[in-house]
Amino acid sequence: MAAPSTVQRNPFRRIALFFQETMEELRKATWPTWLELRDSTVLVILTVLILGSMVAIADFCFLHDIRFLSHLASGQ
Repeated sequence: MAAPSTVQRNPFRRIALFFQETMEELRKATWPTWLELRDSTVLVILTVLILGSMVAIADFCFLHDIRFLSHLASGQ
């Protein structure tokens, strides 16, 4: 390995070192199986749909509440 000052000054060596260290770390990672990946994906999609529905219902209720209050305030 080159001296630290050489690596610090040469941007190409720094980039090569970065990719080398990244590949080493990725080899250490534990990757999910296809079954785990599928189950996690389904869980995320269901969670997004449920939370999105809750936000849409709350938005709808607030919209009608504010319209009702604005009609009361205007005296119409």
